[in-house]
Amino acid sequence: MKFSEQWLREWVNPAVDTEQLAAQLTMAGLEVDAIDPVAGEFTGVVVAEIVAVEPHPDAEKLQVCRVNNGVDEVQIVCGAANARVGIKVPLASLGAVLPGNFKIKKAKLRGVESFGMLCAEEELGLAEKSDGLMELPLDAPLGQDIRTYLNLDDSVIELGLTPNRADCLSVRGIAREAAVLSELAFIETPVVDVASTIEDVLAINVVAADDCPRYVGRVIRNVDVSKPSPLWLQEKLRRCGLRSIDAVVDVSNFVLLELGQPMHAFDLDKIQGGVAVRHAEAGEAITLLDGQTLAVREGALLIADEQQPLALAGIMGGEPSSVTSGTQHLFLEAAFFAPDKIAGRARSYGLHTDSSHRFERGVDFELPARAIQRATGLILEICGGEAGPVSCVEGQMPAREPIVLREKRIEKILGMALTTQDVESILRGLGMTVDAIDGGWTVTAPSWRFDISIEVDLLEELARVYGYNRLPVTPIHDTLTIRPAPESLRGMSQVRQQLVARGYQEAITYSFIDPAMHQAMSEGEAGVELLNPISADMSIMRTSLLPGLIKTAMHNAKRQQPRIRLFESGLRFLKSDDGLKQIPTLAALLMGRREPESWSEAGELVDFYDLKADLESLLSVTAGKISFKAAKYAAMHPGQTADVYCDELHIGRIGALHPSLQASWDFVNPVYLFELDQEPLLQRNVPEFAELSRFPEVRRDLALIVDRQLAAAEVLAAVKTSAGDYLSDLKLFDVYQGKGIDPERKSLALGLTFRHSSRTLNEEEVSQSVDAVVQTLKEVFGASLRN
Repeated sequence: MKFSEQWLREWVNPAVDTEQLAAQLTMAGLEVDAIDPVAGEFTGVVVAEIVAVEPHPDAEKLQVCRVNNGVDEVQIVCGAANARVGIKVPLASLGAVLPGNFKIKKAKLRGVESFGMLCAEEELGLAEKSDGLMELPLDAPLGQDIRTYLNLDDSVIELGLTPNRADCLSVRGIAREAAVLSELAFIETPVVDVASTIEDVLAINVVAADDCPRYVGRVIRNVDVSKPSPLWLQEKLRRCGLRSIDAVVDVSNFVLLELGQPMHAFDLDKIQGGVAVRHAEAGEAITLLDGQTLAVREGALLIADEQQPLALAGIMGGEPSSVTSGTQHLFLEAAFFAPDKIAGRARSYGLHTDSSHRFERGVDFELPARAIQRATGLILEICGGEAGPVSCVEGQMPAREPIVLREKRIEKILGMALTTQDVESILRGLGMTVDAIDGGWTVTAPSWRFDISIEVDLLEELARVYGYNRLPVTPIHDTLTIRPAPESLRGMSQVRQQLVARGYQEAITYSFIDPAMHQAMSEGEAGVELLNPISADMSIMRTSLLPGLIKTAMHNAKRQQPRIRLFESGLRFLKSDDGLKQIPTLAALLMGRREPESWSEAGELVDFYDLKADLESLLSVTAGKISFKAAKYAAMHPGQTADVYCDELHIGRIGALHPSLQASWDFVNPVYLFELDQEPLLQRNVPEFAELSRFPEVRRDLALIVDRQLAAAEVLAAVKTSAGDYLSDLKLFDVYQGKGIDPERKSLALGLTFRHSSRTLNEEEVSQSVDAVVQTLKEVFGASLRN
């Protein structure tokens, strides 16, 4: 928000200089980003009138002007295209100094003497570019210093406002803050109600009453839009960063900056029937003031007549109904749009306007009628015309519930007690209604403060206005209790450290993802769509952490990273009958080289079992029996995907990214990933002591021929069941398919280790156990020993 310091001081004039004013505003939370002069440093420039113009004898693009500076006439050679008799312009006389320390001296241009220089806005530091001489009003007094005439000893202050302070997107709102900070009374600038002189009204139908609780309009006839805006109006707009367009648009922008109320003027003759505030229907389109034609989304809020949309409500007007130089009759509108309904709509079309910026944050819902009166008075003053009655359609305004502010709470939170006078003067100075009660006050927020709803909001207001720097600094004293840390639970920090130790790097990605990536990875789960997305490719709440990791891996792979190991812990969001479920989740991604590049490494790529080993290391201490079962997911490679179970509970999945997705996302190497629910991962077995046996172990190896599709885990489970109590360890140390084996079969090599805790096992006992295993595998799986 840019504003002129002089304009602010017309509302309230604290006894501080510019730097002190900026410091006050910054300390109150309205951070001042910049302070700039409204014009460059110059001297010796006065108001002058061109009284005669002749062509230069030796240059086609130059003219020789006779200029009256209020004292005498001087000869000036000028190349500006708009130099002509009768206009008043700035004259830099001999000895004047322009911005950049440019001194004006007597000169000869193509043989003709010139005793000064006629100036454009750019040459005075009033604009970055200009097309010709700066033309002043015809009543400008000859010979007066331009700095005095235009009040150029002024500063432009730019605020970096937080989104909750929409009330300070106007000079009126900033003036209120400046008044309370300087302990001055804030006095509203009076707005005269313009009486209607004609009976003309335009029918208003607010269909979308929830989106637009208040709509105010007025007909103004017989205006002369060709009349220029007065210099004071143009200067106020320029100093706030807006250029003058025509009188009607300038007045709308002036009211926007002064009061904070966005407004729009329609050409009344271009409106068919009345106006309606309604939602868009499928297939509607509108051509905006900037010339672009938009296909309006169904449900968007429109201002429309009986035939077509006239404006995107709260964002931008339409070109077909716009005011032009030939406009004679106006329909002036001002409205209140519910912030939560209008938020994000401009961004969804790639637009951002002064109106949408304010409506999204919240505009004073009591302001439209006042703004209409203010704008009407200015338009009639500048353009003439006749005003009709003010029409107003109202619905349900936002509720303003009283808030209880406790005196003891002030002392506890701020660290000091404030006097009753300080509390009441600060809150009332901010426009709040304050009533004393036993032990505190009831406070009602004003119509322009949408950010005040609970007690702590009031405490923050007291702190910032009273002065953060005046609050006492007190060390915090509290009794700290050490929380118990059960051995059966481990924290996510330990899980993270274990993954980092295995070469992974932690990633933190957005909870909002691209709808296309969601559709590819969601396995049909519906995601929660955001009403106000940051961008179109961040509009779905993630149902899985994998899309974020994949996108991060894509970014790294495109930058020639040969070895990528990533993990993330965070929430995924699922729809349910009970509302939105937030599930703490851990996910990891692995791709590229198995080991860092080295002279001793052959550059082998990771495979499914590298990731499975990392996952099993995490699950090795988890309470419950961990198992893997083959699974199918649309986004994952068939045959290289498994579900993860803890006892009988499904806790996650592991596998390779589907080759089609791998190709579409430009991955050269296979991508492996897993995703687990955090809760079962954090439950762990408490270590227990077991006495080591002093007796030797006996190992027997078995090579078994089994069906090719049989999972090795099923074979291992059957061995553990049938081998008896002496089996102390079981290993699968080889899998073979190929020459000498039926193509429909495979060979599994198992290592069985037997041990007794109190004696040495004999050969007969071991053989009985091995025979029992072979017999069971034969009966259950049709297995046979490999020759």
